[in-house]
Parts: sequence; structure tokens; C-alpha cells
Amino acid sequence: MPRRALGRYLRDQRNSQGLKLADVAAPMEWSISKLGRIERGEEGKLRIADVTQLCGILGFDADRTAVMVGLAQQADVKNWWHAFGDLIPEGFVMYVDLESTAHQMTIFRPDLVPGLLQTAAYARALDRIYFPHDSEEEQERRIRLRMQRQAILTRRTKPTRVEVVLHESALRTVVGSSATMAGQLRHLADMSTRPNLSIRVLPFSAGLPVGIPIGPFVILDFAPDAEGVMEPTVVYVENLTGDMYFEKEVDLTTYRRASATIQHAALDAVASRNMLRQIAKEFSGDR
Repeated sequence: MPRRALGRYLRDQRNSQGLKLADVAAPMEWSISKLGRIERGEEGKLRIADVTQLCGILGFDADRTAVMVGLAQQADVKNWWHAFGDLIPEGFVMYVDLESTAHQMTIFRPDLVPGLLQTAAYARALDRIYFPHDSEEEQERRIRLRMQRQAILTRRTKPTRVEVVLHESALRTVVGSSATMAGQLRHLADMSTRPNLSIRVLPFSAGLPVGIPIGPFVILDFAPDAEGVMEPTVVYVENLTGDMYFEKEVDLTTYRRASATIQHAALDAVASRNMLRQIAKEFSGDR
């Protein structure tokens, strides 16, 4: 995945600069076919000096060049993840970039409402706990960025298709206050009426449909880009020490089976929406 991500960023930058493959391959003293393989993520190990030179030709700034170098280094790691501050700079969030380009996402959250569906009040309550040393300005900037991410759900042209299953515990765990939770659950119920968005609830009564507790995960599927290049499906797993990305077929199959089992056990769309509105009433005191 790092190799393919690197190739996509290079290809997108080349196109944005109005450059043809030959315009970039020539100063690198490469064949056009080699550059094409790099952009498709099919080339093997790349020298750091070559990546740096390539970024210079394409007009990347120093920070973006550091990201490309980090991806090239990660491409050589057999099983990879990135903990921010390691090879890939902290300011570059791989998941957000994948999220913004995904054609379809399948999400399971047993604990919290995912960022794509959080209200500003819910997000603010979480961030005040997780980033206690942020200034008020920094906290507000985080909220604005999260709200901007949500545009992929509501844009007029090709909004991202998202299927979400939330465990009932995520609906009843108080984040912020009862008023915050009431607003959040009403927001979920309203959003669930959108044609590109499915929000369903796995109730306590469903038990453990997979047989063991399953942590949060996202399956991201991609459509071919303008040049017909298909990004591989990726499973994203978030944890406390670092984000993990899986693309091997055995891992994809495992997560797709788990997702199918969870969806089969979840309430249907109408029953889920009714539960969301009912729990919102409970939080608001209107029983």
C-alpha cells in the first residue's frame, strides 16, 4: 500500500503540473515505462536520492517531499504501519487521505461515533480529553478540520457511499453531556436518511456475533481513477499506539466476513433509526 500511495501522489502531482510522463522521465534519465510502473506502484525499491530528485522535478515542497521519502522507506517494510513521528511526518495523516479518495467505506465502531458522523459538540468533548494541552484555538481548528472531512458524505457529485454499524454501547456511552449525546444521536438519525449513508445498530441483545469482541475497523474500497488505475482495498485499524493498514487478501477476507456477520446481526435501517431517536429522547429527558 505505501508503494501504491506513493505512486498515486506522484501521478496526481504530475497531472496537476500539466506534465507528461516523458517530461518527468527524461530529467530522471528513466524510461517512460519505468516511471509508469512507479506511478502504478509496481516498481521495486526506490533510492531515497531518486525520490528526492523526483519530488524536486514535480514541485513538491520540503514537507511533502518528506512524506514521499517516508512512503518509499515504508514500502520496504514487510508488515507496515505508521506511528506518527516515525518515518512519515506527524502532520500527514494517511487515513484522512485514503478516506477522502475512497469510493465506499464499511465502518464498525463498538465504542464511539466515527469522526465522519460526529457533531461539533461531540468532537469537542472528545478532543478536550484526548488533547488536554491544546489551546482553545487549536481545539477549534481540529473541529473545523473534522467538519471539513464530512463533506465527502454530503457533496452533490459522487458522495462517498458509507455503511456504518454502531454497537449500542457507542450510543449510550456519555461523551460530553446528555445534551451533547441527544444532539449527536438525532444527527445520526437524520444522516441515516441520506441515500448514500446506511447507519445500523448492533444491539446488546445480539451478543457477540463473531464469537469474540471485535475492535473498530474501516474497509475502504476505491474506484478506478481517470487513468484506470485501481487502488487496492485497505482495512484500517486504529489503536492507541499506531494506525495499522492491511491489504493482504487473507486479512481482507477475514474483515469482510466479520463485517458481514456483524451486519447480519444488526438491526435494519428503520429499527436502527427508531432506536437512535428513542435514546436521544432518553438523553433529553423526554421519555
